[in-house]
Amino acid sequence: QVRLVESGGGLVQAGGLLSLSCTASRRTETMGWFRERPGKEREFVGAINRVGDAIYGYNMDQFIVAREKAKNTLALQMNNARLNDTAVYYCAAGSPDSGSYYRTWAYEYWGQGTQVTVSS
Repeated sequence: QVRLVESGGGLVQAGGLLSLSCTASRRTETMGWFRERPGKEREFVGAINRVGDAIYGYNMDQFIVAREKAKNTLALQMNNARLNDTAVYYCAAGSPDSGSYYRTWAYEYWGQGTQVTVSS
């Protein structure tokens, strides 16, 4: 079992920057971020696999994911925040294959989520 704990959510102004962090209770193959906007399905933001490759979701180029393996942490930096980035952001961990990074079912473990609200 892996426990994931997210931190860093909150309020950010449009155009600003916000950083999230996720800490896993033990090492996992892939760690990633998803988000769930109001009324929308959970969508893939980005992930880093066991060899350090960063993979991003569609139209997620304002995000940067970074992983510190020694500390089992995964960071997410949101640049140029937009109103429609308001969402609950979830950390996920598991062993997705190369074609499944963006699939929620490919991740075994999930954090509880952290709310990010972008204000105008």
